[in-house]
Amino acid sequence: MAEFMFVFRGRNRSLSPDQMQRSMERWLAWFGELREAKLLKDGGHPLQDARTVISGPQRIINDGPFVEAKDLVNGYVIVEADDLKAAVELAKGCPTLDAGGSVEVRPTATFAP
Repeated sequence: MAEFMFVFRGRNRSLSPDQMQRSMERWLAWFGELREAKLLKDGGHPLQDARTVISGPQRIINDGPFVEAKDLVNGYVIVEADDLKAAVELAKGCPTLDAGGSVEVRPTATFAP
């Protein structure tokens, strides 16, 4: 088994409270399925919009937000899967896809001691 990070992007800010509730229920159900299958290694965290970015050797500090809504990283989780193909299949169940968002599936690197 290998570990993969799912990075969630995109956000629909025009949801009604009822739609937000249904969306949250879908997210919780999907996380529950991953947890029950013992594939959710780290539940990650939802992320707020970027507010401060530090860049370059001069450590320049810029206040934001900086990204377009389609590029906004909303959160992440770490899952375990046999291979990339299996991880992609797990990611297809993500509720953000129903709202036009995306899931980036990235293998995690391992380092020899």
